Formats: sequence, structure tokens, C-alpha cells
Amino acid sequence: VGILVSDFFAFPFATESKWRVLFSVTAVTAFLQLFCAPWLLESPRWLLSRDPNSRRARYIIKKLRGLRYDHEVDTEVDHFVSAMKAQASLSELASLSDDPLISSKKPSKHPQQGAGYAEMFGDKNVRLLVVSCFVLQMTQQLCGINAVFYYSTAIFNGVISNPLVGTTLVGAVNVVATYIALLLMDSCGRRTLLLWSTGGMILSCVVLVLALLHYLSNIYALVAVMVYVTFFEIGLGPIPWLIVAEMFDAKYVALAMSASCQVNWLCNFLVGLIFPYMNKYLGPYSFAPFAAVLFLSFIFTAIWLPETQGTTPEELQAALVKKNSTVVYHNMSFVNDALANSDESEGMEGDIPLGDQWRMAMDQVRAEEEEAMTHGTYNYGFRPIVAEENVKADQVLSPTNFIPFAAAP
Repeated sequence: VGILVSDFFAFPFATESKWRVLFSVTAVTAFLQLFCAPWLLESPRWLLSRDPNSRRARYIIKKLRGLRYDHEVDTEVDHFVSAMKAQASLSELASLSDDPLISSKKPSKHPQQGAGYAEMFGDKNVRLLVVSCFVLQMTQQLCGINAVFYYSTAIFNGVISNPLVGTTLVGAVNVVATYIALLLMDSCGRRTLLLWSTGGMILSCVVLVLALLHYLSNIYALVAVMVYVTFFEIGLGPIPWLIVAEMFDAKYVALAMSASCQVNWLCNFLVGLIFPYMNKYLGPYSFAPFAAVLFLSFIFTAIWLPETQGTTPEELQAALVKKNSTVVYHNMSFVNDALANSDESEGMEGDIPLGDQWRMAMDQVRAEEEEAMTHGTYNYGFRPIVAEENVKADQVLSPTNFIPFAAAP
């Protein structure tokens, strides 16, 4: 919607004398965002990772979930805290394993804060997933989508009488295609949408090049760009951002998202900088390099990218084990004789199944909670009755202070 609104602003201000006025729109938008910042809510998971007794986190959960009673909020808080404890316990169990692939997940001093970039990039278990995220982010920009949005007026110059009309039509198609993507996202697989997206964009690039070479009429160039944007929005637009959270667990998801964002903006900068030279020297063939990138991405998606829809990171890893038992993937070891051949394995054979690891982690969390209950330090989610309140209650209910109903004046 923002792109479409900016296209409408271009009609009165995209002139030699008024184009500088468009820069003021950015300042006004930034001011409005700063003005609304106090109403933004902090992540309750982040607050609870710092302080499990955070009242602010409970207030935000109650507001976001629409809960009415405190015990409902306490249940949600327990889910957050238990999940973080289980994740930390699982990392601790992995660090005690003799398998070097499992023991690479050593717990840090602050496990909820995640690992560092060096650890993520050096971890062979997540290498394929990191590469997959980077390939999708690079493809999202190197496919040329922002070349269309940045330089659509120059692309349509000579194709239609008023290039601004073509640019605005592309912005409108972008909004409609985004709504279509919302309808398809939960009904189709991620890989399926990516394959349809890259395949459709390749065909659109071919038609656009043929139209610019005048093998087809100019109207085909406008239609090709619109179809190109539509296929982008149903796949390469949203999925590279969505798939990161579906691939990684809590240890790496924030780092993977941050690194992916940096790769995305770097490629965005390169496309914006280089495309004018591509348009100058390649002319009608300026979209041919973008088609080549899309073709390589199509092959990568068809062969290596795993399907993530409707799966947890653990289920995804189990599917990868079944697909290729000779490769090591994120948080999983599939070398069946790694522990059996180890002299320090103390008779253990094979890797620890993922279900057993989680069961051991949950048993450890349950044992810690029972120990806290025994020592009276467990947080039940409500304020305990202090000694002073007990004394007052005893005084009220003592026989000397009790007056029968019949004797009352």
C-alpha cells in the first residue's frame, strides 16, 4: 500500500520543479512513526527471559491474548517459561553427550539470549539451513523486483504514452497480489509457491525481453511486468522472511533473521546501484541476468530446499533424516555408529533419539519444579499469604472474638 500511495504522490510532484517535495513525505512518515512508538508493545518472551516474574510481560500477554482472568495469564506465562527451561535443559543435555555433533550445542551463560554469529556460521549442523535462507534472500533482490519498482518509469518510457500510469498500475497489482498471497499461504506448501513464483517470473522476464526487442507489441511489456510482480508476491516476496522462523529453533532464529536481513539489504543496494548501467549497456536484455538468477533459484528450491509448512524445526529435521541419512542437518546427528564406536560412550549404541532428548529435558524441568516446591521457592503465579495476614485471620476467627448470631444486638 505504501508503494501505491507513493506512486499517486508522483503525479503532482514528479516534475523538474517539485520533485524535491517528495523527500518531505519521508520525514512526515518518520515523525508519525516516532509519535506512535510509545504504543508499541515489547515482546513478552523477551521480558520473561530477563525476569520470569515480570508484571509488564503479564500485562502485555493479557492485552494481546484478550484474557480476562489472572489464572489464564499465569498459564500462558508458564508455557513461555517452561519452553525456555526445556530449551536450556536440552542444550545442557546435548553438551553432556559424547557425540561431537550433539555436543556442539553447549549452553551459554544466558541460554535464552541465543548464540553468536561465529557459533552459528561455524556450526556444521545448521549450514544447509543458513545457506538456504541466504539463497532465498539474495534471490528476492537479485531477481530484479526492486529494479521494477525503482526504475519502472524508465522501463515503461517509450512503451506506453505516460510511464507514471504504468508505474501506478504495477503498484496496484502489487497490492492485489499480496492479498492473493495471504489466501494461498496456508493452503499451499512453501516449496510449491516458490517454484510457481520463480517459474512464473522467468516466463515474465522472457516475454518482457521479447517485447522490448519488438518481437511482441508494447502492451505485452506492461502485462509481463504485472505478471512478474504478481508471481513475486505469491512466493519470493513473503516466504524468505517466513521460512526463517520455521527452519530454526530458539537458539538461532534471531541471529538467522538478522543475518538474512543484512544480506537482503546488501543485495537491494547492489541492484539499485547497478541496474541503470545494466539498462544502459544491455538495453532490452537488461532482464536476462535476472532470469538467470531465477533459474538457478528454481533448481536450488527443487533439489535442496526442504518443505517447512505445518512442521516444527524438530519435525523438519526428522524429515531430512529420512531423505538423506548421510548428511548432518540442524540439531540432528545421523551417523548411527558415532556413539557406538566411541570408547567413552559407556555402552550406548546409536544416537539419542530426538523424542528421548525432549523427554529427558522435560523430566529435568519437572524435577527442578518439584525441588522448588519442596524448598518453598516455586512460583505458583499468586502472592503467598504472609505471616501478618495469618495473625489477623487467627484473631478474627478466635473463640474469644466470636459472637453468636442470636446474641448480637
